[in-house]
Amino acid sequence: MKKNGILNSDISRVLTYMGHTDLLCVGDCGLPIPEETERIDLALRFGQPSFMEVLKEVAGDMKIEKIILAEEIKEKNPDILEEVLKFFKENETGFKVEVEYISHTKLKKMTKKCKAVIRTGETTPYANIILQSGCIF
Repeated sequence: MKKNGILNSDISRVLTYMGHTDLLCVGDCGLPIPEETERIDLALRFGQPSFMEVLKEVAGDMKIEKIILAEEIKEKNPDILEEVLKFFKENETGFKVEVEYISHTKLKKMTKKCKAVIRTGETTPYANIILQSGCIF
């Protein structure tokens, strides 16, 4: 039995086969997920698990070199944006993680290129992020 890290077998599996520059999305419960992209549905009810709970666990088990957020998060969900930026700034990487903002429309289209979309129970707007895998050596 696994002792540390993510216990969810689907998330664990996806993380183990990701390579450098591969993409993974963590999204709110309303984010549309393309049919061709794997859906890992963690949503239990509105708000649970939260976007930040899931993001922190995934980031703890993944080398991330870049994060991609919707431009709209700046105006429509500044609290989550602040939490995300604070988390990555305080992370052991010392904010070497690149931050990119794109339109929400473009972010939704990018989910087609993701290895998977992890659906949370988050109900606040634009609580979606694409994580780009870094290299561990």
